[in-house]
Amino acid sequence: MVLLSSALIACASPVWAEEPADAGGKQHEGIVSPHGTESETAPANLPRLELTPKLLYQFLLAEIAGVRSNVSLAVGTYLELARTTRDPRVAKRATEIALYSRQLDTALEAARIWVEADGESPMARQMLAGLLLGNQRLDEAASHLAKLLDLESANLPDALQRISRILARHSDKAASLRLIEQLTEPYPGVPEAQFTRAQAAVNAGDEARALDAIERAQALRPEWEQAVLFKAQLQQRKSSKQAMETLQSFLVDHPKAREVRFAYARTLVGEKRYAEARHEFAALLEGSRDDPDALYALALLSMQLNDFVTAETHFKRLLEHGLSDPNPPRYYLGQIAENTQRPDEAIQWYGAVISGEQFLQSRLRIATLQAQLGRLDEARDTLQRAASAQAGMSQSDRVALLIAEAQLLGNAGKIDAAMDLLDTRLAAQPDHPELLYESAMMAEKLGRNDILERNLRKLIQLKPDHAHAYNALGYSLADRGERLEEAQRLIEKALELAPDDPFILDSKGWLLYRRGDRNGAVDFLNKALVLRPDPEIAAHLGEVLWSMGRREEALKTWNEAAKAHPANAVLTATIKKFVP
Repeated sequence: MVLLSSALIACASPVWAEEPADAGGKQHEGIVSPHGTESETAPANLPRLELTPKLLYQFLLAEIAGVRSNVSLAVGTYLELARTTRDPRVAKRATEIALYSRQLDTALEAARIWVEADGESPMARQMLAGLLLGNQRLDEAASHLAKLLDLESANLPDALQRISRILARHSDKAASLRLIEQLTEPYPGVPEAQFTRAQAAVNAGDEARALDAIERAQALRPEWEQAVLFKAQLQQRKSSKQAMETLQSFLVDHPKAREVRFAYARTLVGEKRYAEARHEFAALLEGSRDDPDALYALALLSMQLNDFVTAETHFKRLLEHGLSDPNPPRYYLGQIAENTQRPDEAIQWYGAVISGEQFLQSRLRIATLQAQLGRLDEARDTLQRAASAQAGMSQSDRVALLIAEAQLLGNAGKIDAAMDLLDTRLAAQPDHPELLYESAMMAEKLGRNDILERNLRKLIQLKPDHAHAYNALGYSLADRGERLEEAQRLIEKALELAPDDPFILDSKGWLLYRRGDRNGAVDFLNKALVLRPDPEIAAHLGEVLWSMGRREEALKTWNEAAKAHPANAVLTATIKKFVP
């Protein structure tokens, strides 16, 4: 709360002294400071009242009560002073303190006195209008808002925006729109008036009306970026193409409109037109070489387009200029180094990520790279240190690190060690879904179908909507050629929960193959491979095609997958099975 003592000086210091008579011979009093020195003449709208001992006592009582946190006494006393003195400064103080203490009825009464005492005060009108709107009294508020616009005619755009913000909080959006249209009726040639109408129409859900108003605003001020951005946002809801055309057309006539170009570039990104978007961000960067937003966008788009050299240059420039959060660029630089076969450099960049959303992923990538370099113990140490280093790390993230460690062990052929690691954690958290699932997958590698089935059935019981639990159990049965009816029920349940999941589609295709429906199998496997070019899906599709005598297609499928995934064990084993 502001120091209430300051109001004592503003409101209670004047004492009375004689003032020269006016033309009618009437005597007025001048204002004298507490020390007796004459000050400026009081404004005409201030009352001329003697500062009696009673008034001084009330001022002191209100101020001291406020300082001592007896706000109710302060509010009541100031309201009584406002009623008695009709002084706008006192009424203002009473309004503010009543608002602070959430005594809205008292604030409303004090604000009325304030407006009655100083009807030319924009602040008083705005305060009273806001309180009336809060009481759902739009009709009464309308006259005060209209007067506020009249008082603020020299600064009409700002006044309109203040009113727009006030009305945006009102629950009846349709009534707010009607009031905005009423208030802006006298200003048809003011573009901000049309803009305010457009905002109110959007809030009321009338997009056609909003579009009409924003187009009028744009016609009144053709170079206004804010209007064209608003129009494009409206159009984006129904047609990205229309929004892009609006932005592009504006840029033809106003090529230096940075905010519009940013919006156009982002729209292109949304449409996955990455090369064109990168061109627009490059144009923005030409106008401001160190614009962090443009640099960031260019770097990300360059990564998307596999232009790692350009992406790396821009990310490093971002780090040179200093960022409040340097961790995301460091992570992306790690990805670039990894994609360009520089594992040691990638590990350095990932290691520089010390916090934030990228911390967990960075440690997972470090461990994966270390394991690929034959440094399994170092990789495990990285994951274990990450789990203990972050005090605020969630339990689910710690489990993710442990699962990653188990997967590294499994990939290194140390399946028993991986299983022991998972079982140890499962003993402490027997109902953890991710641990149950991972333990089941590891048990499958050991040929322990009893553990696989037990864990997956428990997981389904705990999480009946876990699509991959149904899928894993159904696929395991189908792959072994056991209980195919049950396998089909499980896989179809998984598809019901996740109809476009490529791995579940793969399972359905493999099940159909096991049941002798090769044509149906090919349909599902093709769909799965289009959604995700996974080497194991390719292995399944190739095997089905080979069994149908379509050997050239099978070889083509396997060869394409082998080029992308030369080390995949399942794919390699499948090819060797049919092509010695």
